[in-house]
This record gives sequence, structure tokens and C-alpha cells, in this order.
Amino acid sequence: MGTNVVMPQLGESVVEGKISKWLKKPGDAVKLYEPILEVETDKVTTEVTAAGEGTLLKLYFDEGEVVQAETLIAFIGQPGETPPAGGKVDLHAAEPAHAAAAASVAPVAKPPAVTRVSPVVARIAAEHNVDVSLVPGTGEGGRVTKKDILAYVERGGTAKPVSPLPVGEERVRELAPWEQPGLGELFRPTEEVFGAAKPAPAPAPMPTPVPAPAPMPGEVVSLSSMRRSIAEHMVRSKHASPHVTTVFEIDMSRVVAHRNANKAAFERDGTNLTYTPYFVAASVAALKQHPMANSSWREDGILLHRTVNVGVAVSLGDEGLIVPVIKNADSMNLLGLARAVNDLADRARRKALKPDDVQGGTFTITNHGVSGSLFATPIINQPQCGILGVGMVQKRAVVVTQDGVDSIAIKPMCYISFTFDHRILDGALADYFAASLKLALENWT
Repeated sequence: MGTNVVMPQLGESVVEGKISKWLKKPGDAVKLYEPILEVETDKVTTEVTAAGEGTLLKLYFDEGEVVQAETLIAFIGQPGETPPAGGKVDLHAAEPAHAAAAASVAPVAKPPAVTRVSPVVARIAAEHNVDVSLVPGTGEGGRVTKKDILAYVERGGTAKPVSPLPVGEERVRELAPWEQPGLGELFRPTEEVFGAAKPAPAPAPMPTPVPAPAPMPGEVVSLSSMRRSIAEHMVRSKHASPHVTTVFEIDMSRVVAHRNANKAAFERDGTNLTYTPYFVAASVAALKQHPMANSSWREDGILLHRTVNVGVAVSLGDEGLIVPVIKNADSMNLLGLARAVNDLADRARRKALKPDDVQGGTFTITNHGVSGSLFATPIINQPQCGILGVGMVQKRAVVVTQDGVDSIAIKPMCYISFTFDHRILDGALADYFAASLKLALENWT
């Protein structure tokens, strides 16, 4: 029995996807849960895995084409089996055509109800010969997560009831672009105030037209969906929020010492301890003290978020930038944050993020210092209140006062820049937030 491959719906509001790359070609053998293509939406690029085994017999769409969700895009079967006719066929509307052709072609099984899984989950399932459909999923929509599959394997493959995750708060609707007020009609002096108007001077002669310069030689690079989405989002953010940036300098001595003392232990756990989890933890503490920084502007008021979901910007090189979100970051310790940062960054670079991974953020951090930048003025990730820019940790000579005596010391220093929405925060409140973050890092224990 063959297996239909359909365009998945990668989120509640995602109704189509672009086939960015076929990882298999007709005639290739396909294993269960093996990635067969990459699908690109306006936020993420993700892999689609096979729900059955066999040979990839037919592709119904080429790379670069945009396809509606739940549309037949490929067929997996056995050599000699006839794929369903119709090509670009919506599965819900294709049943009659398949039925008419049933007398002349091999019957085609309707795709089984297989939960979409990430390549990591698929690999673990394949290694332990586990049927993912038997694993209770705790992810959004019942999706099986890495934690679910590992727990299932540790139980010896015996499925046990798993309590669903508590329902989180309703996502904030993204705001419409800010309507900039017009300048209005300019006033002109009247005779009543300035006396009679003087005769208008004779018009100046028209200048000789200058020929337009020849176009510069070059190449037009087509916009990817991600690059176009980034451009639109950045322009919309600058129109929506009056951006203001405040900069603080932080002594990172205690953080550096803590990281050096614990890095090996984290590595034994399989986790790379970078500076980013420290900034996430300090941001969470500051957001708890100053909840207005963990909010969104709405026309009917300011929405204070109950949870702290921290987005961490990840560079994908020439492809662009993506911001996966650490959900409920306020419930994690440093090890949990480090694991989350590692996992999201790894899946972002492998194009294994799901749409839910980049939604629901209430605050964003961008660590531009990894490329050597000292400080920057990042653009707010709408509809959030602010974004934290983290510069490079660099040893510098600073003045240290001890017992009233000044001296010069070499310290690992770092600039942070907090860009905030001036509709929500004034300068003093923004500085209080940044000062709390600075205090948390400089007094790290």
C-alpha cells in the first residue's frame, strides 16, 4: 500500500508552505520518518518526514512552488506501483478521482494519522524501533517531543498516561502599523497681518535637463521568504514603536568566574555553557522586578504578560536571522536555560524549528557580541516592549575604588543596550530595568 505525502499545516494560521528543497528524488529509497523535503514558511524552514517506507515514485511539485496545506505533494510506494493521477490534487477533494481509478491502479492507502515529529525524535524512534504513534505527546497539538520519546524508551516502550501541559495564556495579537499623523496644511501669511502681498517675481528659466545616469552594473538577488519577512517586520516595528535605547556597562567578573568553574560540569551533562543563559536568567529576574518591560502595547491599554517567554536571536548567516523562544523561562534554572538555548540554536541552524518555536515571545535578547560588536541599537521584536542587545565580553582597564582608594584593574567588561518602546516605558523606568539586570550579573553567585 502506498503512502501519500501531503503539505503539512505548520501552525494554526499557516495555510501554505514553499517547497524550498527536495532531499529525495524519484527512485530513491525512503525509510520511515526519514526527511524527504524542506518546507519554508515566512518564519521557519522545517523538514517533512516520511510517514511510510518504500520508494519515492513521484513528485507533484517543483522546488520553489508554494503549496496549500493538506495538498498531495509526493507519493511513496513500491516499484511498479502506479501513483495516483491528478498531480496537484487536494486530498479532501481527490477521493472520487481515486475511486474512479481504483479499477486500473493499485489501491492507495490514505495517509495514517502520524504525529509530525522533528528529525531528532524520528532518529531516536528509529534507533529504538519505536512506533511514534504509540507515544503520548505533550507538545502543542499532541506533538511528540524529545522528552516524550526518551521517557517512552526508558519505560521499556510501555505507554503510560501523560498529563497534558497546562494551557498557556492567549497569544498577543500583533499590532497594526502605527498611523503616523499628517503634518496638516501649512499656514500662509495674510494681508491682514503683513500688508499687501508683493508682486510675484518672474519665474526663473527652466534648467537644462540632465540625462539620467546609466544603471550601475550588478546582479539582483531574489528575496527569500525569510528575508522578505525580516524586512517587513523591521519596517513595521520602526513605524509602530518610538524606539529609544539606553546603554549600560557591566563588570562580568563574577559571571566569568562562575562559568569557568562550572563549564566542565555542564559539558559532562552534554550542555555547552555560554554567556547567553546568564543574560536570559538576569533578564528574567529584572522582568519580574519591572513587569512593565514584559508587556505589549494595545490601543485599549498595556497588556502585562503573566509568563516570561524569552526569544533568543540566532544568526543563520547569509540566510537571515530567526528568534526561537524559550517558553516559561522564569521556571528554569541556569542548567535548564543552557539546555534550552543549545537546543533551539541547534534546531534553528538545522532548519528543524516548528512555527510554535518562534511564537509567543514576550521579550527578546540578541547577542551581537559573538561577532565582535561592542554595542548596538537593535530593533524591537513586535509586539514586545523591548529588546536587549549584548555586546562582546572584553577585558578593559577600569577604575576600581576600594576603601576610598582608586586604582586601575583589568576586568572583563560588557556593554548592554536596552531598546524600548517609549509608549510603554519612559527613560527612568527603562534605566531601572537595565540597572536591575546589571545588578544581577555583577552580583552573580
